Amino acid sequence: MTESPANETRLAAAAMPLGLFVYILLYGGMTVLAGVLAFKQVQLWPTDLAVESGIFAFLLLVVISSTIAQLYGEKLANRIVWFGFVPLLISGLLMQLVLNLPASPEMIGGRADDLAAFERVHATIWRVWAAGPAAYIVSLLLNVWIFSRLRGNAEGGGAFSLMARGAVASALSQAIDSVIFITLAFYGQFPITNLLIGQVIAKVALSIVLVPFLITGGVALAKWLDSRKRA
Repeated sequence: MTESPANETRLAAAAMPLGLFVYILLYGGMTVLAGVLAFKQVQLWPTDLAVESGIFAFLLLVVISSTIAQLYGEKLANRIVWFGFVPLLISGLLMQLVLNLPASPEMIGGRADDLAAFERVHATIWRVWAAGPAAYIVSLLLNVWIFSRLRGNAEGGGAFSLMARGAVASALSQAIDSVIFITLAFYGQFPITNLLIGQVIAKVALSIVLVPFLITGGVALAKWLDSRKRA
């Protein structure tokens, strides 16, 4: 008996591991949120290093892609990185639509400062808009590649191996991410050396401090989700 399209869709969804399903949803959200958070720079205590806040969402992208490579394979991780362009593209198009639509008279009259702030933050120059996706695709694919190569032919590997591979892959890919983004976005507009060095140091430090624990927790969470039966 041939299954109906609705049943086929339900069966296909049921065949997907729950951990993978959850991480795909989270991945799409983080690709968009990373760009929004990037407009604020924060100071890393106890140093004077400043880093754009989008790094926290981007580190989650690194952790998710590495977790997927660890549990479900490098090829699938690479596919999800490429499909991350879809929410990036749609959110960018929607932002341009909203920026070009006329604002409500109420906002113009009573909340002009809010409108000006919104447009100032989101109406970025084309170089910045292009630099983000370029840095994203190179650094995330590099992260998955390094993480998988360090694993070698081993099927599992202990927690220390997982933490070490995650930290190394994240640190190297984040350094490349900073070089690509800052060079494409700001080269020629002002001296970028100090900004570039500070960003690389900050991102590498965060990768070493946070990623080992995040990826260990991420793998454990995915395994726990996969062990549960989805209704």
